[in-house]
Amino acid sequence: MLGTWINVGAVVAGTVSGRALGGRLPAQTQSTVTSVLGCVTAILGIENAMTSPEVLKAAPLASRLGFFIVVLLSLLIGSLIGEGLDIEKGLHKLGQFAEKRFGASESDFGKGFVTASLLFCVGPLTILGSFKDGLQGDYSLLTTKAVLDGFAALAFSAAFGWGVLLSAVTVLVVQGALTLSAGAVQPLLTSVMVDAMTAAGGIMLLALGLRLLELKPIRVANMLPALAMAPILVAVANMVHPGFFPSAH
Repeated sequence: MLGTWINVGAVVAGTVSGRALGGRLPAQTQSTVTSVLGCVTAILGIENAMTSPEVLKAAPLASRLGFFIVVLLSLLIGSLIGEGLDIEKGLHKLGQFAEKRFGASESDFGKGFVTASLLFCVGPLTILGSFKDGLQGDYSLLTTKAVLDGFAALAFSAAFGWGVLLSAVTVLVVQGALTLSAGAVQPLLTSVMVDAMTAAGGIMLLALGLRLLELKPIRVANMLPALAMAPILVAVANMVHPGFFPSAH
């Protein structure tokens, strides 16, 4: 759990620093900062979305195409589940509750919480770093993630306010759960499953970037179940056609 606590501390420090800076930035500059974050998030999403499993490079064309179909289906099915549960609305309600509880008056409090939570918890470093910390006690990946999240928290809080601070709780819950359950979950995940989750997460980050750029108000939180659907669909494909997605040795 040490890696997660380092990550939480970085988010808190970044948020506090960002608020100290944010009050001195004019609205136009804050808008520019948000646009920069949107561009960077979109590029990061595209990079992750283009993930292609090494183990499939020598596999038949059907398996390589099947990987992208799995990613597509995981996003479609996951989004349907997320829309049914309306995860986005639930997160915003949580943000509004915290806003009232702590007497915050910022109009972007909930937006800062939801946006930062999604950015900090959707991505390969969250999954791989938490597993590595839980299984080997190696928190180097989460330390790297903490540095990135700290700077992102600084920029987000300068633009959106104190709502970003609440995302530290999301990081603690999500990464903490992954770290503590690593021993039970990691043996069940193949390299293709992790890559499918990474690709699906990348598309979600791209969607988040588009939302930050105000190009499309995509309900990204409602896509979150796709991260669970991706490994499930890989497993189903291998049950129907054994060896369709080979595992790395």
